[in-house]
Amino acid sequence: MTKNASRPDPDNPEWTAEEVHNARPLMDVLPEETAAAVRRYRGQRGPQKRPTKELVSLRIDRDVAAAYRASGSGWQKRANDALRAYAKTGLTNERVVSRRGKKAAAAGKRRRTAP
Repeated sequence: MTKNASRPDPDNPEWTAEEVHNARPLMDVLPEETAAAVRRYRGQRGPQKRPTKELVSLRIDRDVAAAYRASGSGWQKRANDALRAYAKTGLTNERVVSRRGKKAAAAGKRRRTAP
């Protein structure tokens, strides 16, 4: 139900020119502790409701990316879920070796033993 604009609202009277001129910003009127608690800066987000995700650059085959994108909205979440499922099951059965570890392991295999 809309109010009739021609009738003044007794609970919220219209401001006079003097009241508008004397008005101050809310942050100037609030106590310092309250203002500091509610102040946000440009680009600043509030507290996270869930754990944050990490932005990574991952090189995958074009056909894999195209297949996920073709599956529709939410494809990144589905790809993340697939990687999570593999990390829980697949990585427990395999030895994870970094690039440096692979080189060191290969060098160890090539070492000559004394006759």
